[in-house]
Amino acid sequence: MNRKEMLSHIDHTQLKPTSDWASIARLCDEAAAYGTASVCIPPCYVARVRERYPQLNICTVIGFPLGYSTRAVKVFETEQAIADGANEIDMVVDLCDVKNGDFAAVTEEIRAIKQAAGSHVLKVIVETCYLTEAEKVALCKCVTDAGADYIKTSTGFGTGGATLEDIALFKANVGPNVRIKAAGGVRTAEAVEAYLEAGCDRIGTSSAVKALAD
Repeated sequence: MNRKEMLSHIDHTQLKPTSDWASIARLCDEAAAYGTASVCIPPCYVARVRERYPQLNICTVIGFPLGYSTRAVKVFETEQAIADGANEIDMVVDLCDVKNGDFAAVTEEIRAIKQAAGSHVLKVIVETCYLTEAEKVALCKCVTDAGADYIKTSTGFGTGGATLEDIALFKANVGPNVRIKAAGGVRTAEAVEAYLEAGCDRIGTSSAVKALAD
C-alpha cells in the first residue's frame, strides 16, 4: 500500500483541549494538501472550518472524552454538530452502563444517536483500555445491532490506545456492515500500514501526515 492510499484512510486529528485556531487551520491545510479521509476536530470549530474549508470531510466528537453525559445531551450535540456542518460523528459510549452490564441501554443510546445523525457516518468509541474481553465482544454486538457505521478503539485520552489484538477481536465479532477505526498511539507509517492490513478502514491520529509525507 502506497503512502497516498494510506493517507486516504486517515482521520487527521486535533482534539487537544487547548487547540487554538492556528493549529486547527494547519490541520485542515494539511488534510486538503494530502487527501486525508477527514479532519477530526472539537465541536466548537466545526462551523468555522465548514465555512473556510467547504471541501473537507469534517468529523467531530460527541460525549468526549468520558462518555457519561446523558443520552439527550449526546443527541443534542449530534444534531448541533450536523447543523454546523459535520459529516461524521465519533461518539463515546457510556462506560458506566458498560460496567453495570446494561448493554441494552448502550445499544439504545447508540441507536438514538445514529437516528440523530441520519445518513451521516457514526463511529462508536468504546475505549478498549477500560474493558474486559467479554465487554469488548458485547460492545461489538451493541454497535452492530444499533446500526452504527464504525466501532472505534479509543479516545486517545484513556490509559491506553489501539492494539492489533483488539482489531482482530473486533473483526471477528462485529457485523458485516460495521467498519473498524483504530485510534490512540498510531504514530508511524509502519503502524498505519499494520492497522490497515489488520482490517481497519480508518486510523485516527495527529501524527500520520508528518509520518507519511516525509
